[in-house]
Amino acid sequence: MNLQEMEKNSAQAVVLLKAMANERRLQILCLLHNQELSVGELCSKLELSQSALSQHLAWLRRDGLVNTRKEAQTVFYTLSSEEVKAMIQLLHDLYCKE
Repeated sequence: MNLQEMEKNSAQAVVLLKAMANERRLQILCLLHNQELSVGELCSKLELSQSALSQHLAWLRRDGLVNTRKEAQTVFYTLSSEEVKAMIQLLHDLYCKE
């Protein structure tokens, strides 16, 4: 791998790591690990106000870490890539085993 490829790849990794550095955004990503959830479902599970959740979701959308799907008035979220899913799976395996 040459320096330009390394810089590009490290920049992509930094985007994900910065998002995960915030506890609430990490919790959102973990909740979306194996399922699609609506904004209302995320609010309920995280016990966050809709405005606070919206700010975190906007950050995740801006960085391309989540996808959205709208059905009538409801917006659903999923993880956007296999890389994001793999990182969340790794964290789950390390920290969430029962």
